[in-house]
Amino acid sequence: MNYLAHAYLSFKQPDILAGNMISDFVKGKQKLSYSEGIQKGIMLHRMIDNFTDTHQVTHEAKQYFKPAVGLYSGAFTDIVYDHFLALDETLHTPSQLAGFAEDTYNMLDGFTSVMPEKFTRMLPYMRMQNWLYNYRTITGIENSFGGLVRRAVYLNNSVAAFEAFKQHYKELKQCYEKFFPDVKKYAEEQLQLLLTADT
Repeated sequence: MNYLAHAYLSFKQPDILAGNMISDFVKGKQKLSYSEGIQKGIMLHRMIDNFTDTHQVTHEAKQYFKPAVGLYSGAFTDIVYDHFLALDETLHTPSQLAGFAEDTYNMLDGFTSVMPEKFTRMLPYMRMQNWLYNYRTITGIENSFGGLVRRAVYLNNSVAAFEAFKQHYKELKQCYEKFFPDVKKYAEEQLQLLLTADT
């Protein structure tokens, strides 16, 4: 999953949110340098990613991107899931999403002193460009695809991936609608287990 989904699946718990959002920047035993709550957020992030990567519907969604981007199809699928989550009015109106995004940035600001440097450098851009809200827009997705390409070793541009996104928009939306209730239920269950367990 991408940033919006990980924020949403932190269920408004600040420590869990911080860990969930920085997890990809925390390697190996670095996790142990964080508070218990942040460690649980890091663990929840990894559980969510594993659930997503092994889900049958994600496998289906990735097929729409594989001809264009091969092994990077999962990363593009993650961004597309965020797009449809941002548009999902069964979960929030546009104004509620805007408020959620602002609340998320404010919560994350409280953790900048302990966050990995790479994430701390990225956070002001995330807020200024309002990534979490702008996943709603086609331009926001195009920009996110471009950012993925800049970080990728074996991709030169996102043109083919963006064309696949537009061509298979309806099918990808259906994949999201089948998948997201499952990952939300899973994340809720795993978070309860983490909150009642010793780290």
